[in-house]
Amino acid sequence: MEAWFQSLDIPGWLRALIVVVGTIVLVRIVFILIKGRVQKTTRDQDGAYRTKKALDFVSYLIIILVLLFVYSKNLGGLSVALGVTGAGVAFALQEVIASVAGWIALMFGNFYRTGDRVQLGGIKGDVIDIGILRTTLMETGQWVDGDLYNGRIVRIANSFVFKEPVFNYSGDFPFLWDEIKIPIQYGSDYGMAQAILEKIATDQVAKNAEEGKRIWNKMVSKYLIEDAQLEPMVSLTANDNWVEFTLRYVVDYKSRRRTKHGLFSSILKEVAATSGKVRFGSATFEVVGVPELQIKRTPG
Repeated sequence: MEAWFQSLDIPGWLRALIVVVGTIVLVRIVFILIKGRVQKTTRDQDGAYRTKKALDFVSYLIIILVLLFVYSKNLGGLSVALGVTGAGVAFALQEVIASVAGWIALMFGNFYRTGDRVQLGGIKGDVIDIGILRTTLMETGQWVDGDLYNGRIVRIANSFVFKEPVFNYSGDFPFLWDEIKIPIQYGSDYGMAQAILEKIATDQVAKNAEEGKRIWNKMVSKYLIEDAQLEPMVSLTANDNWVEFTLRYVVDYKSRRRTKHGLFSSILKEVAATSGKVRFGSATFEVVGVPELQIKRTPG
């Protein structure tokens, strides 16, 4: 190859440029074909995604190695300067280096995957991409109530995984414990109220406990964690204003709002059908008296 270039009387800098550009084009084409093959043959979408990201990293690494090889002669005189400035460059690029290290940790550490719902610091959303430097989230919440998208896309440096806690709503256990509180007036039929809540819970959320139990058993075998109650549970407490029933249940992390809507709709309907035997509690205020006001008028 070298002799062929010399026979064409091509300057050295141009030969190096041709080799570099040709290598970049060839490497990118080969790796694009490989990624297309992976996408077609792999059924596991998460596995395919991770493989494609790893292939991108390898292609960039090959291109960098080729650049170092082609320009190795020119780098010899810069070795001293690079050694002196290396510490400064490392300090200036510490966030970039930490982000690349965070990407490697994310690829192999199982912090979260694409499709997971996470909270990084005060930002909550679904992971839609994990790049070499940044993780991209489709944000939920903020000015939107519930776990619904608000339309903002947020990019967070991967170095975050080494600095702050990472909350994963859908990792090994894709269910959450949730609860609703129902205030019932004193003098109501408390047994009937509890029976209504238990029946509604059995009809609407008990199926989550069956699926959750299967996954939770894997959690118990994987981590040092005790077995937990996943079946719906109704409990009550009494305070100064009313008797408060609490319905606790497990729910898919993406269905909290929809599940609460169904539960409250059924509860309102069933309580209305009791003909006053069960009544909702509400805050009331009693005015016990108004102090007498005396107004003195001075002559003027």
